Amino acid sequence: MLSIFKHKKQEKQPEEKSREDFTQIGIIAAYFKKETGVTFEKQMSILNNKVMLFCKQNSINSYNELLHLLQKNKKTKQELIDLLTTNETYFYREFKQVQQLVEYVKKLNKQVSIVCAPSATGEEPYSIAIALLEAGISAENFYITGIDINQEALQKAKEAIYGERNIKYLPKEVVSKY
Repeated sequence: MLSIFKHKKQEKQPEEKSREDFTQIGIIAAYFKKETGVTFEKQMSILNNKVMLFCKQNSINSYNELLHLLQKNKKTKQELIDLLTTNETYFYREFKQVQQLVEYVKKLNKQVSIVCAPSATGEEPYSIAIALLEAGISAENFYITGIDINQEALQKAKEAIYGERNIKYLPKEVVSKY
């Protein structure tokens, strides 16, 4: 006897969305510290809020999933670095340190290369350059390299467009001169 069975085609079930788990912010904080040196020990709730929003905007359902993605995807890693690094800066910020550098360069009395890290949106390296020039040190006698882990900040530094807030501590004559 021959039987013919009609098989019902199995319908593809939609993938079950993995459950959201945003309870272990410590793994992201530890990863971020290892990768950048930046710590959030006293700002864990701020870190949690920013990272959770980042995850939700990028359809990432847990900090474990994010950690896995950060280890494999440089673009996502840079986006998170840009989100979590603060670029609060202005011209002549920490000016005592800049003045000490100027005095040191004057004593050396030779060409110098200076690395400014972090340089954020450029105010720090530009402040150093202005201070050196104002101290009578020729532009041919120094070279400044500004570095930062935040790519957005570096782009703004290259554009070198600043508002009133950024120049609030610069004397008016310095603003008009430079």
